[in-house]
Amino acid sequence: MEQLSHEISFQTESRRGGVLESASRRVRMIFSVMASPNRIDILRILNSKGPLTYSELKSLAGFKSKKESGKFAYHLRKLLRQSLVALNKSERRYTITNLGKLVLSLARQIEERSIVESGKMYVRTSRHSIEEFDAHKIVQSLVREANMPLEQAHKITEEVENKVYKFQTAYLTSSLIRETVNSVLIEHGYEDYRNKLARIGMPTSDIVELLCSTDKLNNGLDSVFSNVSMNLFSEHLLNNILPKDIADMHLAGELNISHSGIWGLMPDTIFLSFNDICENGLNLKGRYLNVSRLTNIHKPESLASALSILISLLSRESTSEIVLEGVPNKILDTVDGSDNIASLFSRILIDSSSVPTYSTSGLPLTTITLPIEELDDKSINDLLMGYSSYVDCTPIPRIGLEIIHNNRSNKFSTHSEEIASIIRLGGILSISKDGTRANNGARKSMGGKNSNTVITLQSLSVNLPRIAYQSNKDETYFRARLAMLMKPALMALSIRKKIIKDLILKGMLPIVTSSARFMEVGVTNALVNLAGAREAVYDILGHGATNNGLEILHKVIKTAVDVAIDQGKQLGEDTVGVAMITDQGTSRFASIDSEKYGRSLLQAPNKGYDMYSQGMLLTANQILNNKEIDHTFDEFNSVDRILNGGLSVDIDFSCSDSLTDIKKVLEIATELNCMRPRQRVTICNTCGKKTVTINGANCSFCNSPSIFQTQPVSL
Repeated sequence: MEQLSHEISFQTESRRGGVLESASRRVRMIFSVMASPNRIDILRILNSKGPLTYSELKSLAGFKSKKESGKFAYHLRKLLRQSLVALNKSERRYTITNLGKLVLSLARQIEERSIVESGKMYVRTSRHSIEEFDAHKIVQSLVREANMPLEQAHKITEEVENKVYKFQTAYLTSSLIRETVNSVLIEHGYEDYRNKLARIGMPTSDIVELLCSTDKLNNGLDSVFSNVSMNLFSEHLLNNILPKDIADMHLAGELNISHSGIWGLMPDTIFLSFNDICENGLNLKGRYLNVSRLTNIHKPESLASALSILISLLSRESTSEIVLEGVPNKILDTVDGSDNIASLFSRILIDSSSVPTYSTSGLPLTTITLPIEELDDKSINDLLMGYSSYVDCTPIPRIGLEIIHNNRSNKFSTHSEEIASIIRLGGILSISKDGTRANNGARKSMGGKNSNTVITLQSLSVNLPRIAYQSNKDETYFRARLAMLMKPALMALSIRKKIIKDLILKGMLPIVTSSARFMEVGVTNALVNLAGAREAVYDILGHGATNNGLEILHKVIKTAVDVAIDQGKQLGEDTVGVAMITDQGTSRFASIDSEKYGRSLLQAPNKGYDMYSQGMLLTANQILNNKEIDHTFDEFNSVDRILNGGLSVDIDFSCSDSLTDIKKVLEIATELNCMRPRQRVTICNTCGKKTVTINGANCSFCNSPSIFQTQPVSL
């Protein structure tokens, strides 16, 4: 019995020893499989991508040449024999087994432990800290930022983690990890996830170049901060806010979004009543807590402070221009006979001249309306003198005047000499009949809706010459193409309006929010700008002045206006218009088209230029020497009447040195509905002095060669 028991015990131990020996042999075989990086990579590929055919797996594993086919087959056979990989014979696809996943997990743990033992891997984060690498944070980012399903996020993270562990670097960075994640997402075809996860910003080389370009940084470090932030928000707009087709139209040069860095953050032009603000107070609530609160604006000192504060704060809420109505009347109502109106007005403007800007071109402007028909001659003269003093001591002014007249009295002629002298100094003036407009000609009142507070969205242009190039001189086809392009343009403006409305509701634009209950009674205009109309109709389509050019131009504009109104109704927008005004798109359009179609197509007969036309342009000499100038004015006004959004008419005085000639031109040009006089001045980058005339190649004050010619700021 004891012998039988001993035999059973011996047999049991023998079997147990055999099983243990067999298991040990199996483990040794599996570890031998793990010893090959190629076989580990095959397991990782199958784990992350799922079942694959032989050729797919071979290619992804890096065995692409015919010479490597035998090596790949050898590694795959090893994995199959150890049951780490299985073959689905019906589908002819290879998959990783549960045992293979266990082995892969063990391999990863061994890799991680070896890294820990040899020295941990750390990450330099964007929060200015150094942290130990944690793969789970990648999963969190994919789920939170890209809205990726959790299971999918784990698979992507595993693949990223494998790549990260192969990096031969002591420190990782947040940007490097994000780049690796984006690379893996692109490899898998997850472009939408990649766009949501993409980090936006500027290359280091661009920042270094920006800091070295001191001649372009007129506002010092403010210019640096503006450039960097504009680049970031512009990329965000094109990659994450606008639909891809609209963003592609902008990049291709069919549409242009000016001020793209702040296009989706604030409106372009704001029309405000200063009287409303004075009556209701400037209610900033919890915003701008460092700004003094002024509740009682009835004394000259309070008025000057309130206006300076208002201009400064409003410059943070507009990309192009702030139009303030009622300022002259309020000044005259507030001051008494002993006050010097010219001195007070000049001081207000000078105190407001240091307002911040988001643009390298000095925008936004502030325009103060001056309705001369409502004021007496002495008051008008005092206000013009005050503005002249401001312009005289400011190299490039950012505050302008809009002179509103009715052309039925001699008020304008009475003060035309003072106005002419302001133009010669380089002041920013616009002159309009009856209605309020922005400096670039954009209308305040549109679609029959009137309000004291109006915001205008206008920085979107359509490239008419591009459409004309593609229309093969067929005017009907040209207008059909224009009609098709108006729809995405208006869609972009509708998206922008919703974004800005949401920002106003959140109090991100506090002045607009507090101005006469804007969300209840304010009006928002949306304008599509037609760029290069003259080149498209007259030069490319071939309809010149003697070949029904004006008639065709009218038809083109009418098509755009009709389509805009119709599409606006479909989008629920009842204040949609079309304009031909100045913006930043024409030089970009011309540059892109010159590369695409050739430089010769950008040159009108006997006249070369590097930008398309914006609105209408006349020179002082044309007005003085053209016996049919009244006919030209009628043509311009006829175009202005069709354009429900506004027309920019510039008068270039750069070749006119005579104050008498400038005065005469102004009096003749009052027949125009709206005009903007423009006078080039010479600025010295060294001493900051300006002059109208050029005396040699150097500054006439400090003899510096660093001078440039400019003109009143263009919108």
